[in-house]
Amino acid sequence: MNLENQRKNVQIAYIGGGSRGWAWGLMSDLAVEQSISGTVKLYDVNYEAAKQNERIGNGLRDREDVVGEWDYEAVPTLKEALTGADFVIISILPGTFQEMKSDVHTPEEYGIYQSVGDTVGPGGMVRALRTIPLFVEIAKEIREHSPNAWVINYTNPMSLCTRTLYEVFPEIKAFGCCHEVFGTQKLLAMMLEDMEGIENVQRSDIKVNVLGINHFTWLDQAAYKNIDLIPLYQKFVDKYYVSGFEGKKEGHWMNDHFASAQRVKFDLFKKFGLIAAAGDRHLAEFMPNTWYLKDREKVKEWKFGLTPVDWRIQKGKELHEKGKRLAQGEESFVLRPTGEEGVLMIKALLGLGDIVSNVNLPNLGQMEGVPQNSVVETNAVFGHNSVQPIVSGGLPAPINNMVLRHIHIQEMTLRAAIDCDRELALRAFTQDPLLSTLSPEEAEELFEKMLFNTKSYLPGWEFEAVKQ
Repeated sequence: MNLENQRKNVQIAYIGGGSRGWAWGLMSDLAVEQSISGTVKLYDVNYEAAKQNERIGNGLRDREDVVGEWDYEAVPTLKEALTGADFVIISILPGTFQEMKSDVHTPEEYGIYQSVGDTVGPGGMVRALRTIPLFVEIAKEIREHSPNAWVINYTNPMSLCTRTLYEVFPEIKAFGCCHEVFGTQKLLAMMLEDMEGIENVQRSDIKVNVLGINHFTWLDQAAYKNIDLIPLYQKFVDKYYVSGFEGKKEGHWMNDHFASAQRVKFDLFKKFGLIAAAGDRHLAEFMPNTWYLKDREKVKEWKFGLTPVDWRIQKGKELHEKGKRLAQGEESFVLRPTGEEGVLMIKALLGLGDIVSNVNLPNLGQMEGVPQNSVVETNAVFGHNSVQPIVSGGLPAPINNMVLRHIHIQEMTLRAAIDCDRELALRAFTQDPLLSTLSPEEAEELFEKMLFNTKSYLPGWEFEAVKQ
C-alpha cells in the first residue's frame, strides 16, 4: 500500500474503547483532521460501552463541521481489534473505582495521604500490581496479531505500563504519552505575560529539554525565542513563592480537584534549581510524605488538592448518562481540541511532517545516570515510521538520586507482579517515600489490606482473609 492510500485507510485499535474521556477526546481530534482517515476498532471489557461509543463516533460523520472521515466499530475480542492495526491506543482503567477507592483512601487510616494515587505511593504501587498482568496479556496479543503496529499508551502508572510492554515483547514499537509537561509549558507562557508583558505565547513556542520519569519530570533548559527562561523563572518563583500563582483563576485550587497554585513546583525549584515539569498533585507524591502530604492542613498550605475517589465515581455516573444522551442523539457532541499530541504523532509516523514531543521510552542512552531499559521521559523526534529519542543529558545528583530510588522501586514492582512475589512486592512497597513515617509493621499491615482489596485482579496470588 502506498503512503497516500495508507493515510486514507488508517487502522486504529483502541483498547479501552468504552472510555468516556480519552476516547471522546480522540474522536474530537480525529473529527477536525482532514489529512488522514480510516477505521477505529473499539475494544473494551464492557462491550456495551464500546457499542455506545461506536454510535457516538459514527454519528459525527454527517456533520458539516466534521472533516475527518472515520468509521468506528466495536469489536468483542482483542484479537479482532488488533488484527490489521497500524496503531494501537491503550487507555484503560485497571480495575474499578472500588479498587481505586482502596488505593487512595485505605492509606488514610494510617495517616498517609495521596493526591492522585495512580503512579507512586501505596496507591500507585497496588494499582501497578493489578495493571501489569493486564499489560502482559496486551503485549502478548500485540506480538501475535499486530507486531508492527505503533502502540500509544495513556494508562497509568505510565512508566510501568510501558516498561511491561517492552519486558514481554522487546521488539514492540511502543511509547507512553503524558500531558503534564504541556501544563508546565503553559505556565511558562503565563509567566512571560505576567513578568514581561509578552502576550499570546503558545505552549508550543516554549522549547524545553525534558528529562526524568513520568510525573517526576524536570526541565534544565527552557527558552522562548532568544529568551532563556530559567533566570526569569527564578524571579517568577520569588514573586509568587508564598502566595502561589494561578493566573486569572484566583482561588481555583480550592474548587477544582485537579488545580493547584504551583507552590510545590516553586518549592522544588528553590530546593533543587530545576523546573519540575508535572502538576503539584503528582510531584508531591514522589517526595517524603512530611514535605507536602503530611495531613490535610499541610495540603491546603501548599495550595493543591486531594482528589477523592467518590468524586470520580460521581463524575463517572454523570459521564455514563451523558454517553446515553450522545448515543441517542439527545445531546450534541461538542468538538473540543484536547491539546494532546496523539493525532499529531500518528500523522508524523505516517510521513506527514516531523514533530518533537516528550514521550516515555526505554532508556537507550538518551538519559544519563539511570539504568539502561528503564523507562524515562525525554523529548523524541517523530518522523515517518520512526521515533528517535533526543539525548537529554543527566540530572544533578540530588534529583537523580530521587529518580533512581523510584526507578528501582518500579523495577522491583515489575518483577513482583510478573512472578507473583509477595515478599518482593512488600519490600518495594515499604521503600516508597510516602510511607516514610510508618513502622515496618504498620507498612506491612497496610500492604496486606490493600492487596486483599485488589485480589480479584491478582491471578496467581494466594490470599487469606485480612482483618479490615
